Amino acid sequence: MDEELRSLTERLRQESQGTAAYERLAATGDHDELADVLTAVGQPLWARELAAFRLGVAGDRRAFEALVLLLNHRDPPRCASAAYALARLQDPRTARAAAALATNELRVAYALHPVRLLVELRAPESVPALITTLERRLRPQDPYRRVALACVEGLGTLGDTRARRVLNEALAHPALAEAAVNALARIPKQR
Repeated sequence: MDEELRSLTERLRQESQGTAAYERLAATGDHDELADVLTAVGQPLWARELAAFRLGVAGDRRAFEALVLLLNHRDPPRCASAAYALARLQDPRTARAAAALATNELRVAYALHPVRLLVELRAPESVPALITTLERRLRPQDPYRRVALACVEGLGTLGDTRARRVLNEALAHPALAEAAVNALARIPKQR
């Protein structure tokens, strides 16, 4: 069993208290049954998350909206499982949604997983969104250093020359300096 699926199923089994409904959703191969959970009234969050995750990793785009909502959830494990499923869903809307979440200043506390997803997707939206998010994190006393660090590391992974300026600015921040040096080393020299 895939590690992400194992972690999700263990967490949701505990959250659901191992009910028969949980066992049915975890075992079913019927995508229509899973999709019905996403639209049915009164479904618990654990059921929606399990259904969306299973549909997402299977490439069923009916999971897209639910996964995007979970990507922006206050609970980091839910964000992580949503990012994992969205990366495998291969829906063309994913990068745009992740970029919108990563750059939303009102939700920056939850931007870590959208940033990481953008790096994994390597979409045209990835570098501009990471640059924008990092620029905002370089303000004095910004409390979101983990988001800033993920942007720095992600920009290094993506290796796009457009990131050079903001990475040079990140050198002035002690918490980011080492990662910025490493990221800059991964970006091709301009000719």
